[in-house]
Amino acid sequence: MNESTMSNPGIIITIILLLLPILLGIVIMILKVMGTIRQAKDHQQLEDADKLAEYLGNLSKEELEEQLVKRKAALDFQLSHQELSGKMPAEDEKGLLHINQPPGLPIVAAKKKALPRPNIDPKLSKLIIWYFLSATAWLLFGTTIGEYLGIKFVAPDADHVSWLSFGRLRPVHTNAVFWGWASLGMLGLGYYIIPRVSNTKLANLNYGWYTLGLINFAVLIGSICLMAGINNGGGEYREYIWPVMLLFAIGIALTLINFIETIARRTTKEIYISNWYIVASIIFAIIITIVAYVPSWQNGLGETIIQGYYMHQGVGMWFMLFTLGIVYYILPQQLNKPIYSYSLGILAFWTQILFYTLIGTHHFVFSSIPWWLQTVAIVGSAGMVIPVIAGTTNFILTFKGAWYKISDSYTLPFFLVGILFYFTGSLQGTAEAFRSANLIWHFTDFTVAHSHLTMYGIICFFLWAGIYAILPRLTGKEAPQITIGAHFWLALIGLLFYTIPLMYGSTLKGLLWMDNKPFIEGVVLMAPYWLWRAIGGSLMWLSHLFFAYNVYKMVSTRKEVDIQETAIRKLTEPVTPIQTIA
Repeated sequence: MNESTMSNPGIIITIILLLLPILLGIVIMILKVMGTIRQAKDHQQLEDADKLAEYLGNLSKEELEEQLVKRKAALDFQLSHQELSGKMPAEDEKGLLHINQPPGLPIVAAKKKALPRPNIDPKLSKLIIWYFLSATAWLLFGTTIGEYLGIKFVAPDADHVSWLSFGRLRPVHTNAVFWGWASLGMLGLGYYIIPRVSNTKLANLNYGWYTLGLINFAVLIGSICLMAGINNGGGEYREYIWPVMLLFAIGIALTLINFIETIARRTTKEIYISNWYIVASIIFAIIITIVAYVPSWQNGLGETIIQGYYMHQGVGMWFMLFTLGIVYYILPQQLNKPIYSYSLGILAFWTQILFYTLIGTHHFVFSSIPWWLQTVAIVGSAGMVIPVIAGTTNFILTFKGAWYKISDSYTLPFFLVGILFYFTGSLQGTAEAFRSANLIWHFTDFTVAHSHLTMYGIICFFLWAGIYAILPRLTGKEAPQITIGAHFWLALIGLLFYTIPLMYGSTLKGLLWMDNKPFIEGVVLMAPYWLWRAIGGSLMWLSHLFFAYNVYKMVSTRKEVDIQETAIRKLTEPVTPIQTIA
């Protein structure tokens, strides 16, 4: 029987008429079964009533009155509401439950505090703290510029000063957060991790200070040059002129020497995986800087190919590789358990080196560079699924059996968000590489959303997690939990407000272009999404103010009054006659 026969009205009516008595029979059968069950239940209840009557009839008058008194007492019983606490006042003799503290209404849940590390070299601690302070300053500076640029999308006539034009400020924003905030933050954590996992002292403390000064000076001079219109003009993220970038390169070269010498002096047999990631990232940073700034191979299309290589390797082989090394040390430390699989970490390490170094030209699909080179980049982008899944699986399974610790920690939520964005943001990059997706998203704000999803959602959240974990161990001071929570939620919500509208609007914009609509229609279309970008960016910028405040609280030398110690000191101080008379 074919489809046309089944759709015939006569056939349909015949089938319905046949089904009606069948359905009616099913209903009658269900009613009969329910009636039988009800009769059986009533019969059982009658038997129970007979047994109760027989039991009561066999009782004497005294026994019956006794049973009635017991039943009345049971019906009148009420809880005293002290069954669990008892009538004794609560006291915590061992100081485990903190019930002796004055009652109050807590605004945020209490988190576990970090334990200080007394065996850290004070000179090394000072160096690391200055790295964190410098990184925080550049984060505030760079994202303040970014906040102003976001406002310019809504109010493009906010100013008419050449030094503040969008074309000059945009690279100031990106380079300050790249080379100032993220790079110094990573290096500061590296200076803590490398000696710890090598179980030895840092080889050369002076090299650390030299690197700090060189990078700070490079970002300062580079920002002034960019605002003055002095730039490399070679492409995104390499706008600094070569003398400025040379300072940065010398700084990380000194750090590489310092770290390798420290690892060479290790007292442990193995080289922990964090050292693999961190040292490899510095080596790649030096390589890509040389490749990007030496002009020998940058003629014509060669410059375009080098630009793709430099831009993507900067993100994946400097920032991503370094921060993954940070996670491999601090995440197990915060969970107080080893990394789930050392083998997965090694797999992710080598496959990232294999595939990531090939994918730079996927930014230039459908360009005039060789088609085979574009295809190689797309294949490499697809291959990145391997290290991403291996790394994400390793981190998530490290949480296995310890998920409950997230509610007691203010660092683990930052790690968890970074891991989730590591997975989603990286796979989004793979999706963007395919030619069909590239047709829609390339040259739109989708790439802007993607870069923030990765650099902000992954790198920044991992750095914040590391700084919140390490800094209290160096200073012995905690930031207020409420401001750490404000930082976390403002950064996360702001990032979502920033990226999701841009991705949605940019998809519509790309489809407009594919329909050959005028360019101005895409500009008009994006206006409300740019407003959301400004709102999300404002929340992110506000979160950085909270972060800066938290860093200040963790490094401040101002002594807070300890009620117990002050009271004991007052009791033990000798009393003078004047105090007695008063």
